[in-house]
This record gives sequence, C-alpha cells and structure tokens, in this order.
Amino acid sequence: MDGNGRWARQRGLPRAEGHRQGVETVRRTVRAAIELDISYLTLYSFSSENWSRPKSEVSDLLGLLKKFIRQDLADLHDNGVRIRIIGERTGIDPDIKSLIEEAEQVTRNNQALNLVVAFNYGARTEIASAAKKLAIDVRDNNLDPAMIDQDLFGARLDTQGIPDPDLLIRTGGEKRLSNFLLWQLAYAEFTFLDIFWPEFSKEDLQNAIDDFHNRERRFGGLNLKSSA
Repeated sequence: MDGNGRWARQRGLPRAEGHRQGVETVRRTVRAAIELDISYLTLYSFSSENWSRPKSEVSDLLGLLKKFIRQDLADLHDNGVRIRIIGERTGIDPDIKSLIEEAEQVTRNNQALNLVVAFNYGARTEIASAAKKLAIDVRDNNLDPAMIDQDLFGARLDTQGIPDPDLLIRTGGEKRLSNFLLWQLAYAEFTFLDIFWPEFSKEDLQNAIDDFHNRERRFGGLNLKSSA
C-alpha cells in the first residue's frame, strides 16, 4: 500500500493526512474483497524497516492502527472477516499487542474473508526465524535434517496455514518487493500501478484480477497448447 505520503504532498497536505486517507482505502478495499468473493487479502501495513522513519510519523501510523482495530473490529466481525497478523510481536507496544490478540481471537471462526495484516513484518527476518526454529529442532534431536523440505520450512513461517498469494498488487509506481513475502511470492503474478494507495478503488482491484485471469501461469513448466 504505497504512496500515502506522496499523495498528501501533491495536495499540500501533511503526510499524516495521507496515512488517514490510506486507512479509508483499506476499509474500501476490504469491502471490495468481500463483494468480489476473494478468500485471502494480505495488506503490508508496517514493515520492520518503517521504524526508521521520523518518530512523529511512526506515532501517527501506530495511532491509526490502534484506531482502525478499535473502530472497525466489530464491523469486520459482523461481516465474517477473520483477522490474522503476521510479523514480529516481541518488543511492540503492549497496547497494540493486546489489540492484535483481541482481533485475532474475536474473529478466529469467521470465514467470509481472511484478512492478513503484515505488521512489523520483514520477509528476511521471517525466513531467518524459520531457519532458526528448524535448527533448534535438529539440535534437540526432534528433527532429522534429511526430512527438511519446502513444506516443512513453510510450516515455520508466519504464514503457516495461509496459501501463497496468487497476485501481488503494488501501488505508488515503485517496482520492487520491499522485503515482502519473499518466500511466498515465488510464483505470484505482479501488478504495479502508478496511482497512489489513497486513490486505489474497487475498479482498480477488479481490473487487476481480470488481468490476472488473462495471464498464462506455467509454474516453471510449459503450456502444452502453445508449445504444440
């Protein structure tokens, strides 16, 4: 969800206003995902690198996260949304941690949409953590190293039990992954949009999905019809 700050700057507004508009786009996109019968929607809300931003901006972002959970949890629950948070929780504000745990607990049985929020998340940290967990199991004689494969490794990631994404959409005009789901996006299709996140609409989501369905996904193999 990229471009909140640049959206605000173009309009002579403070960056905080761009982030507030970004939250409105989150609400709009979650509703659109439900209407379009999407099973999983993953949002990169706050990366582990975002802590290096100015303290005032980090404070605004965390405040918006708290406000979103407090104000929207009941509505999300009523609409059958299950919330899952991925990312490091060690060392984060106890208030935020308790809100995250409450959101996951309250919505754990919902099935209309799985809303996965990446908060304090970095893919390299996630992968290193998974490798560490496997190493500890081997050290403690709970795992034979010869048994380690992709499935076993994937089960140690934050996204355990969540299917790999089919489609990545990045707004803001940048064409990079920025340390997001590096393992899980191995065979995803990418769509990069020049619009800023506050401008993203249900129509943009629908267009990205339509484009996705027109692509040929071979997963490293050949399309037998086109190669015949």
